[in-house]
Amino acid sequence: IWGAWYVTLGTWLGQQLHFSGAQIGVAAGTTALGAAISPFLVGLMADQLFANQRLLAALHGIGAVLLWVASTQKAFGPMYAVLLVYSLCYMPTMALTNALAFRQMKDPKQDFGSIRVLGTAGWIVAGLLIGFLRVEPTAIPIRIAGAASVLMAIYSLTLPHTPPLRSAHGFKLSNIFPPEAFTLFKDRNFSVFVLASFLICIPLQFYYTFTNPFLNEIGMQNAAGKMTMGQMSELLFMVTLPWFFRRVGVKYTLILGMFAWVVRYICFGTGNTGSLAPLLYLGIVLHGICYDFFFVTGQVYVDQKAPPALRAVAQGLIYFITYGIGMFVGSWICGGIVDRYAKSLASGGVFHDWRSIWMVPAIASAVVLLFFWVGFRREERPPQQPAPVAEATVSR
Repeated sequence: IWGAWYVTLGTWLGQQLHFSGAQIGVAAGTTALGAAISPFLVGLMADQLFANQRLLAALHGIGAVLLWVASTQKAFGPMYAVLLVYSLCYMPTMALTNALAFRQMKDPKQDFGSIRVLGTAGWIVAGLLIGFLRVEPTAIPIRIAGAASVLMAIYSLTLPHTPPLRSAHGFKLSNIFPPEAFTLFKDRNFSVFVLASFLICIPLQFYYTFTNPFLNEIGMQNAAGKMTMGQMSELLFMVTLPWFFRRVGVKYTLILGMFAWVVRYICFGTGNTGSLAPLLYLGIVLHGICYDFFFVTGQVYVDQKAPPALRAVAQGLIYFITYGIGMFVGSWICGGIVDRYAKSLASGGVFHDWRSIWMVPAIASAVVLLFFWVGFRREERPPQQPAPVAEATVSR
C-alpha cells in the first residue's frame, strides 16, 4: 500500500497539480506526523479497546476511502487535510501488524524475519507495477494503493483473533513512554546516537520525497521500477550485517551507513541519464547500506542498551524521534530547499538545479557523520544477539 503511492507522490503533485516544493514536502511529511502520533493511538486502542484484527480492518477500510478522495483533490489545502487523516489511520497499522504477528508466533525471533521480508517484497512489487504501467505523474498509483487497502481490510478480518491484553483504564502518557525509559539518556553514547538519528532523518526526507520527481525530471525511464533496486539491495546487505557487527563493531557499522548517505547524494548531484547514469544507479543501490547499516544496526543497538522490560518502549521512543519528529522537520526543510533552486520556464514548467539541491543533504549528512564519529565512544562489546536484525525492519 505505502510503496504504491508514496514514492511517486511528489512526481504527481509537481507535474500534474503543479504544487511547489514546499507543498510537496509537507504533504509527504504527513506520514511523519502519523508516525509521531501512532504510538498514542495504538497504545490506547489496541491494548485496551479493540481486537487487533478488527482495528486493522477498520483502519485500512477507512484508509481506502481516504486514498480515493485524495486522488480527486486539486488544491493543496484539501489534499493536505486528507493525506494527514489518512496517515493517522495508516501509520499505526505497521505497529499493529507486528504486534499481531508477535502475539500469534511461538518463537518470534525465529519466525518473524521470514514474514517481515515480505513487506520489502511488497514494496518492490508496487514499484515495479507502477513503473511498468508508466503512470508515475498521475493519480493512478494512489488509487492502486486504495484498491490494495480494500483487499487488506478484507484480509484483516481473516487473521487470528487478537483481543486486547488489558482492560480499559484511560489514556496515560506514562503508558506509552514510561519515565524509566528516559534514564537511558544518562548514557553518553546512547544520547549521541539518538541525537544523530534525529538529525540524519532530516536529510533522509530529501530521498523519500524528491528522488522520484528528480529522476523523472532528468528523463529516467521507469524511475519507480528502477528505484526498487534500493529495496533489493536492502535485502542483500541485511545478510552482511552480522559480519560487520563482528568485524568492525556497532560504531563503525553506523558510520559506514551515514557515509553511504553522503556518497548517495553526491552521486545524485553529479549523475545524469547519459554517460554518468551509473552514478544514479549507484545512488539508488546504496539505499541498502544507508538503511540497513544505520537504522537496522541502530535498532539492534537500542535493543542491547535497554533493559529487557524497556526494549519495546525504547524502540517506540526511537521511532517517535526519528520517523516522527525527524522526518517531519525534514519534510519542511527539503521542500524549501527544492523551491530555492527552482526556476520557472517560459513553457509554464519548472526547472530545478538538482546538483545544488542534492549537495544540501550531502553536506548535512557529512556533518552528522562527523558529530557521531567524534561524540560516540567505541564500545568494544558488539551485539551478541543477531536475531533482532530480522525484527528491526519496521519501516521503509
